[in-house]
Amino acid sequence: MKRPVEKKAEILFTKEGLEEVQAELKSLQQLRPSVVVELSRGREMGDLSENGLYRGAKMKLGQVDGRIRHLTRLLKAAKVIESKQSEIIQFGSVVTIITNDKEYTYQIVGGYESNPAKGTISHHSPLGQALMGKKKGDSAVVTTPTGEIHYTIHTIK
Repeated sequence: MKRPVEKKAEILFTKEGLEEVQAELKSLQQLRPSVVVELSRGREMGDLSENGLYRGAKMKLGQVDGRIRHLTRLLKAAKVIESKQSEIIQFGSVVTIITNDKEYTYQIVGGYESNPAKGTISHHSPLGQALMGKKKGDSAVVTTPTGEIHYTIHTIK
């Protein structure tokens, strides 16, 4: 009996988001040799049980290596979605919405590059899901624990 082929999990990115991950990985790979030298220097100082330089460098190397592994796995599963100019909100769209006389602008991105404080939201977030597929002038409703929030779509880029 044949085993079903497992579909590779894809992690969606905008082109810019993927480039940021690649740049961080490159930066960490360039940093790693200096952290290894620092660890070696700490090891040469003798007694490792009370050696703060050694313990600190060992912890830093573990963090750098862990982040490198994480970013490498992300890149293996990464899929870039090119946003197309459209009147419909889709992955990669930059959307300006209005609620309670306040205006907010967000880019719809994948979960790993979302950061509402920097103007990006995930297409899987409640607001992202409510906006997907809408047009300029449409309303989007997000249900929160305190009630519904109504948004009006002002612009789409």
